[in-house]
Amino acid sequence: MAWEPYLGIIKLKRVFKMEKFWSHWLWPFLTAIIGFFFAFLVLRQYFKRKKAHQLAWFFGLLLYAIAALMEAYSEFFHSWSHGLYRIYYVLAATLVGFLGLGTVYLIFKRKLWGNLFLIYLILLLIVFLIQSFSVPLIEKNLIPGITVGGKAMPDSVRVFSFFFTIPGTFFLLGGAIYSVILFAAKKEYAYRMWANVLIALGTIIIATAGGMARAGKTAGLYPAEMIGSALLLWGFLKAGTLKKGAKVIVEKSKK
Repeated sequence: MAWEPYLGIIKLKRVFKMEKFWSHWLWPFLTAIIGFFFAFLVLRQYFKRKKAHQLAWFFGLLLYAIAALMEAYSEFFHSWSHGLYRIYYVLAATLVGFLGLGTVYLIFKRKLWGNLFLIYLILLLIVFLIQSFSVPLIEKNLIPGITVGGKAMPDSVRVFSFFFTIPGTFFLLGGAIYSVILFAAKKEYAYRMWANVLIALGTIIIATAGGMARAGKTAGLYPAEMIGSALLLWGFLKAGTLKKGAKVIVEKSKK
Protein backbone atom coordinates (compact mmCIF):
# COMPACT_ATOMS: atom_id res chain seq x y z
CA MET A 1 0.00 0.00 0.00
CA ALA A 2 0.99 3.63 -0.57
CA TRP A 3 1.25 4.46 3.14
CA GLU A 4 3.55 1.53 4.04
CA PRO A 5 6.79 3.43 3.26
CA TYR A 6 5.68 6.18 5.68
CA LEU A 7 5.20 3.59 8.43
CA GLY A 8 8.76 2.43 7.85
CA ILE A 9 10.07 5.98 8.19
CA ILE A 10 8.09 6.50 11.43
CA LYS A 11 9.51 3.28 12.89
CA LEU A 12 13.06 4.31 11.99
CA LYS A 13 12.54 7.70 13.67
CA ARG A 14 11.26 6.01 16.83
CA VAL A 15 14.26 3.67 16.94
CA PHE A 16 16.61 6.63 16.48
CA LYS A 17 14.90 8.58 19.28
CA MET A 18 15.16 5.59 21.64
CA GLU A 19 18.83 5.19 20.76
CA LYS A 20 19.41 8.86 21.53
CA PHE A 21 17.60 8.49 24.86
CA TRP A 22 19.64 5.47 25.99
CA SER A 23 22.84 7.16 24.80
CA HIS A 24 22.16 10.45 26.59
CA TRP A 25 25.17 11.90 28.41
CA LEU A 26 23.25 12.11 31.71
CA TRP A 27 23.34 8.31 32.23
CA PRO A 28 27.15 7.98 32.30
CA PHE A 29 27.47 11.32 34.13
CA LEU A 30 25.35 9.97 37.00
CA THR A 31 27.38 6.75 36.89
CA ALA A 32 30.59 8.81 37.21
CA ILE A 33 29.21 10.67 40.24
CA ILE A 34 28.30 7.38 41.93
CA GLY A 35 31.67 5.90 40.99
CA PHE A 36 33.77 8.77 42.35
CA PHE A 37 31.73 8.89 45.57
CA PHE A 38 32.06 5.11 45.97
CA ALA A 39 35.81 5.27 45.33
CA PHE A 40 36.15 8.05 47.93
CA LEU A 41 34.37 5.95 50.56
CA VAL A 42 36.57 2.94 49.88
CA LEU A 43 39.76 5.05 49.93
CA ARG A 44 38.71 6.58 53.25
CA GLN A 45 38.17 3.08 54.58
CA TYR A 46 41.60 2.06 53.32
CA PHE A 47 43.33 4.88 55.21
CA LYS A 48 41.68 3.61 58.40
CA ARG A 49 42.36 -0.13 57.97
CA LYS A 50 45.20 -0.38 55.41
CA LYS A 51 43.80 -3.52 53.75
CA ALA A 52 44.97 -4.61 50.28
CA HIS A 53 41.45 -5.45 49.08
CA GLN A 54 40.29 -1.90 49.79
CA LEU A 55 43.12 -0.41 47.71
CA ALA A 56 42.33 -2.77 44.81
CA TRP A 57 38.63 -1.91 44.97
CA PHE A 58 39.45 1.80 45.07
CA PHE A 59 41.56 1.50 41.93
CA GLY A 60 38.87 -0.51 40.11
CA LEU A 61 36.16 1.97 41.10
CA LEU A 62 38.34 4.90 40.06
CA LEU A 63 38.77 3.33 36.60
CA TYR A 64 35.01 2.80 36.48
CA ALA A 65 34.26 6.44 37.32
CA ILE A 66 36.82 7.82 34.85
CA ALA A 67 35.52 5.58 32.04
CA ALA A 68 31.94 6.73 32.75
CA LEU A 69 33.08 10.37 32.72
CA MET A 70 34.68 9.80 29.32
CA GLU A 71 31.39 8.37 28.06
CA ALA A 72 29.52 11.43 29.35
CA TYR A 73 32.08 13.76 27.74
CA SER A 74 31.81 12.04 24.35
CA GLU A 75 28.01 12.13 24.37
CA PHE A 76 27.77 15.72 25.62
CA PHE A 77 30.24 17.13 23.09
CA HIS A 78 29.36 14.58 20.39
CA SER A 79 33.03 13.80 19.93
CA TRP A 80 35.27 10.76 20.29
CA SER A 81 38.96 11.57 19.72
CA HIS A 82 41.04 8.54 18.81
CA GLY A 83 43.31 8.86 21.83
CA LEU A 84 40.44 9.35 24.26
CA TYR A 85 38.56 6.38 22.88
CA ARG A 86 41.59 4.08 23.11
CA ILE A 87 42.19 5.03 26.76
CA TYR A 88 38.47 4.69 27.51
CA TYR A 89 38.33 1.21 26.04
CA VAL A 90 41.31 0.01 28.06
CA LEU A 91 39.89 1.43 31.32
CA ALA A 92 36.41 0.03 30.70
CA ALA A 93 37.76 -3.40 29.79
CA THR A 94 40.14 -3.77 32.75
CA LEU A 95 38.21 -2.32 35.71
CA VAL A 96 36.31 -5.53 36.54
CA GLY A 97 39.64 -7.34 36.80
CA PHE A 98 40.81 -4.99 39.56
CA LEU A 99 37.48 -5.21 41.39
CA GLY A 100 37.89 -8.99 41.29
CA LEU A 101 41.42 -8.57 42.62
CA GLY A 102 40.00 -6.88 45.70
CA THR A 103 37.79 -9.89 46.35
CA VAL A 104 40.77 -12.26 45.99
CA TYR A 105 42.68 -10.29 48.64
CA LEU A 106 39.61 -10.28 50.88
CA ILE A 107 38.71 -13.99 50.70
CA PHE A 108 42.12 -15.66 50.66
CA LYS A 109 44.12 -15.28 53.85
CA ARG A 110 47.44 -15.63 52.03
CA LYS A 111 48.30 -12.54 49.99
CA LEU A 112 50.23 -14.76 47.58
CA TRP A 113 47.13 -15.46 45.46
CA GLY A 114 46.22 -11.79 45.29
CA ASN A 115 49.79 -10.83 44.41
CA LEU A 116 49.91 -13.42 41.62
CA PHE A 117 46.63 -12.15 40.18
CA LEU A 118 47.91 -8.57 40.46
CA ILE A 119 51.05 -9.46 38.45
CA TYR A 120 48.83 -11.15 35.85
CA LEU A 121 46.65 -8.02 35.56
CA ILE A 122 49.59 -5.60 35.30
CA LEU A 123 51.42 -7.61 32.63
CA LEU A 124 48.25 -8.10 30.63
CA LEU A 125 47.37 -4.41 30.99
CA ILE A 126 50.72 -3.35 29.53
CA VAL A 127 50.30 -5.60 26.48
CA PHE A 128 46.66 -4.53 26.11
CA LEU A 129 47.53 -0.84 26.24
CA ILE A 130 50.30 -1.20 23.64
CA GLN A 131 48.04 -3.20 21.34
CA SER A 132 45.20 -0.69 21.68
CA PHE A 133 47.42 2.13 20.41
CA SER A 134 49.00 0.02 17.66
CA VAL A 135 45.94 -0.76 15.54
CA PRO A 136 43.70 1.48 13.41
CA LEU A 137 40.17 2.10 14.71
CA ILE A 138 37.05 1.20 12.77
CA GLU A 139 36.08 4.75 11.79
CA LYS A 140 32.55 3.97 10.65
CA ASN A 141 31.65 2.71 14.14
CA LEU A 142 33.09 5.72 16.00
CA ILE A 143 29.85 7.69 15.84
CA PRO A 144 29.28 10.63 18.25
CA GLY A 145 25.90 10.57 20.00
CA ILE A 146 25.51 6.80 19.71
CA THR A 147 26.78 4.32 22.31
CA VAL A 148 30.00 2.97 20.79
CA GLY A 149 31.18 0.42 23.36
CA GLY A 150 33.77 -1.80 21.73
CA LYS A 151 32.47 -1.51 18.16
CA ALA A 152 35.27 0.81 17.02
CA MET A 153 38.02 -1.60 18.12
CA PRO A 154 39.13 -4.49 15.88
CA ASP A 155 38.67 -8.05 17.12
CA SER A 156 42.41 -8.41 17.72
CA VAL A 157 42.07 -5.89 20.57
CA ARG A 158 38.59 -6.80 21.81
CA VAL A 159 39.73 -10.29 22.71
CA PHE A 160 41.95 -8.87 25.47
CA SER A 161 38.93 -7.65 27.44
CA PHE A 162 37.77 -11.18 28.16
CA PHE A 163 41.02 -11.95 30.00
CA PHE A 164 40.08 -9.21 32.47
CA THR A 165 36.30 -9.51 32.66
CA ILE A 166 36.00 -13.30 32.94
CA PRO A 167 38.33 -13.84 35.94
CA GLY A 168 37.34 -10.49 37.47
CA THR A 169 33.63 -11.29 37.29
CA PHE A 170 34.26 -14.82 38.54
CA PHE A 171 36.04 -13.59 41.67
CA LEU A 172 33.77 -10.60 42.31
CA LEU A 173 30.52 -12.49 41.79
CA GLY A 174 31.86 -15.66 43.38
CA GLY A 175 32.97 -13.71 46.45
CA ALA A 176 29.53 -12.11 46.80
CA ILE A 177 27.75 -15.48 46.48
CA TYR A 178 30.17 -17.06 48.97
CA SER A 179 29.43 -14.26 51.45
CA VAL A 180 25.67 -14.67 50.96
CA ILE A 181 25.96 -18.36 51.85
CA LEU A 182 28.31 -17.63 54.75
CA PHE A 183 26.09 -14.98 56.38
CA ALA A 184 22.75 -16.63 55.57
CA ALA A 185 23.15 -19.01 58.52
CA LYS A 186 23.77 -16.16 60.98
CA LYS A 187 20.70 -14.05 61.71
CA GLU A 188 22.77 -11.33 63.37
CA TYR A 189 24.58 -10.85 60.07
CA ALA A 190 21.48 -10.90 57.84
CA TYR A 191 22.21 -7.32 56.77
CA ARG A 192 25.54 -8.49 55.32
CA MET A 193 23.85 -11.30 53.45
CA TRP A 194 21.47 -8.83 51.77
CA ALA A 195 24.36 -6.46 51.13
CA ASN A 196 26.14 -9.16 49.16
CA VAL A 197 22.94 -10.00 47.28
CA LEU A 198 22.91 -6.39 46.08
CA ILE A 199 26.61 -6.59 45.19
CA ALA A 200 26.02 -9.80 43.24
CA LEU A 201 23.13 -8.25 41.30
CA GLY A 202 25.16 -5.14 40.52
CA THR A 203 28.07 -7.28 39.33
CA ILE A 204 25.86 -9.35 37.04
CA ILE A 205 24.30 -6.25 35.46
CA ILE A 206 27.62 -4.46 34.90
CA ALA A 207 29.46 -7.55 33.65
CA THR A 208 26.66 -8.54 31.27
CA ALA A 209 26.15 -5.06 29.79
CA GLY A 210 29.91 -4.39 29.62
CA GLY A 211 30.67 -7.74 28.02
CA MET A 212 27.97 -7.24 25.40
CA ALA A 213 29.17 -3.69 24.69
CA ARG A 214 32.77 -4.77 24.18
CA ALA A 215 31.45 -7.43 21.80
CA GLY A 216 29.64 -4.70 19.84
CA LYS A 217 26.11 -4.91 21.30
CA THR A 218 25.73 -1.56 23.06
CA ALA A 219 21.96 -1.20 23.59
CA GLY A 220 21.24 -0.11 27.17
CA LEU A 221 24.89 0.04 28.23
CA TYR A 222 24.73 3.44 29.97
CA PRO A 223 21.56 2.80 32.05
CA ALA A 224 22.87 -0.66 33.00
CA GLU A 225 26.14 0.88 34.21
CA MET A 226 24.27 3.39 36.36
CA ILE A 227 21.89 0.80 37.86
CA GLY A 228 24.71 -1.66 38.47
CA SER A 229 26.94 0.91 40.17
CA ALA A 230 24.02 2.09 42.33
CA LEU A 231 23.40 -1.51 43.48
CA LEU A 232 27.10 -1.97 44.31
CA LEU A 233 27.14 1.24 46.33
CA TRP A 234 23.91 0.27 48.11
CA GLY A 235 25.42 -3.10 49.00
CA PHE A 236 28.60 -1.46 50.28
CA LEU A 237 26.68 0.99 52.45
CA LYS A 238 24.37 -1.74 53.73
CA ALA A 239 27.31 -3.96 54.67
CA GLY A 240 28.63 -1.29 57.04
CA THR A 241 31.29 -2.69 59.35
CA LEU A 242 31.70 -5.70 61.61
CA LYS A 243 31.05 -3.38 64.55
CA LYS A 244 27.42 -3.25 63.51
CA GLY A 245 27.18 -7.02 63.67
CA ALA A 246 28.98 -7.09 67.00
CA LYS A 247 26.52 -4.55 68.37
CA VAL A 248 23.62 -6.78 67.31
CA ILE A 249 25.21 -9.75 69.06
CA VAL A 250 25.73 -7.78 72.29
CA GLU A 251 22.16 -6.50 72.28
CA LYS A 252 20.91 -9.99 71.63
CA SER A 253 22.89 -11.42 74.57
CA LYS A 254 21.40 -8.85 76.95
CA LYS A 255 17.85 -10.00 76.26
